[in-house]
Amino acid sequence: MAEKQFVTQIADINEDFPQWYTDVVLKTEMVDYGPVKGTMVIRPYGFAVWELIQQQMDKRFKDTGHSNAYFPMLIPESFLAREAEHVEGFAPEVAWVTQGGNEKLQERLVVRPTSETIICDMYSKWVHSYRDLPLKLNQWCNVVRWEKSTRPFLRTSEFLWQEGHTIHATEEEAREETLTMLEVYREFAENVLAIPVFTGRKSEKEKFAGAAETYSIEAMMLDGKALQAGTSHYLGDHFSKVFDIKFLDRDGQLKYVYQTSWGTSTRMIGGVVMVHGDERGLKLPPRIAPVQVVIVPVAAHKEGVNEKAAELYSLLKGAQIRVNLDDRDASPGWKFNEWEMKGVPLRLEIGPKDIEKNQCVLVRRDTHEKAFVSLDNIEKTVADMLDDIQKNMLEIARKHRDAHTTHAETWEDFKTAIENRNFVFAPWCGETECELAIKQETGASTRNIPFENHGAEGCTCVHCGKKAATKIYFAKSY
Repeated sequence: MAEKQFVTQIADINEDFPQWYTDVVLKTEMVDYGPVKGTMVIRPYGFAVWELIQQQMDKRFKDTGHSNAYFPMLIPESFLAREAEHVEGFAPEVAWVTQGGNEKLQERLVVRPTSETIICDMYSKWVHSYRDLPLKLNQWCNVVRWEKSTRPFLRTSEFLWQEGHTIHATEEEAREETLTMLEVYREFAENVLAIPVFTGRKSEKEKFAGAAETYSIEAMMLDGKALQAGTSHYLGDHFSKVFDIKFLDRDGQLKYVYQTSWGTSTRMIGGVVMVHGDERGLKLPPRIAPVQVVIVPVAAHKEGVNEKAAELYSLLKGAQIRVNLDDRDASPGWKFNEWEMKGVPLRLEIGPKDIEKNQCVLVRRDTHEKAFVSLDNIEKTVADMLDDIQKNMLEIARKHRDAHTTHAETWEDFKTAIENRNFVFAPWCGETECELAIKQETGASTRNIPFENHGAEGCTCVHCGKKAATKIYFAKSY
């Protein structure tokens, strides 16, 4: 009965998925609403998830030769105005600073929506010779985009992210970098977040403003909608010509650099919630769980129970496992419910009878399975089970995605598949007008064109019937 009462604090995941999501991120104290409309306060539990994401992703960036830097959040309006497509793409979302103290500014300042322009300006000062290249930087920062419709983590007016910016001597190097970072994102999403993703190139309409090509990783949420979880952009030499970023090459000729940019954000946390959660709340992959194991003493008032729980806590902590000992004055059942809602991967129960038998109970959050295990070598037992939970969560998510991904060759099949909350892989003419019409009629947008496209020869566009240029994934999205 206590469990049912606790679970009723969140909406039914099958009846009202958006409300379930909001309830979960608020009631697990991951996030709260900020005082300014569209902003969020990331609470310690949510920020601990972000820190683990940041640490593990940052290592991958450094392993691929990138260094961290920091650039100002205030950007002169003239910088943004230099690149017409870029300013047009971000203008509706830009926040402006028009006054400093009591004085009106002579030039408006943009609150950083992204940093290409200011970083390009600095690159033009720093780069002189081929010896200065490649220059591969990343920054962890906040950005502001004045969103009309917001939801915690998924889309907020201010959010945290990383943005990588690199410049290279050749087009080949820049293109290689673009795809290298896309692969870093794919590997991270699957092996750390336990989220399977489709990788590929975005359509012209969906690409980053000012980019030559944009690539993305696309994840499926439990409700069948897509979440763009990361993007990598090949910018070519477009921005370098606008910002005059030249270098003296080995042949003695002045040349423009080739650029990339790539980014992921705190929306990945929202993705984790919506890919893995269930009717009981959060379900966190062990590699980003702030608490990987929670120890709950049972019959804690009896002699030796709290002492044994403390001993197990020390053993697991010494094995570099993120562990919490819940010795609060509350019933074990209440604690079980709370930690399940918070998504802790593994619960360790220890009581008098367990101590007598030199055992404990391990309860998995992913499958709810209970196992009675020996306390001998408990550190290895727990570590192995956490590894298995991590792998199983990816497999469960992959099976769900694959079961809700389908092909469509006709417009009727396409509409039915979208209505049934699927990703749909379909032939498309490649024209923006048709892309807009599909979204208008079904709510589905193009996601990406996979690298292994299986060919569109002999196919006609699923919507307009013209000759297909490619096959692409469609889905409703966040």
